Amino acid sequence: MPLARRFTGINLTPDQQHIIELAFSAALRKLDLVDRNDPLCDLVAKRMIDVHTRGVTNVLALSEITIREIGLALNIVALAP
Repeated sequence: MPLARRFTGINLTPDQQHIIELAFSAALRKLDLVDRNDPLCDLVAKRMIDVHTRGVTNVLALSEITIREIGLALNIVALAP
């Protein structure tokens, strides 16, 4: 699972890890990502941890903000020449 690998070197409590894991699962469901080896899952995990470190601790908000930011990042990449 890409999310567990990303916890290495990050000081998170078990409760914080649980919140991120719930939000990660919710984001993957919303994005219809089934294969956790999909490179997009790594992007979701990395961005979600970044969002969490900015202080977002609500599961639903963490999932939605991550999805929104990934969408914006993908749109920027798609528009780049």
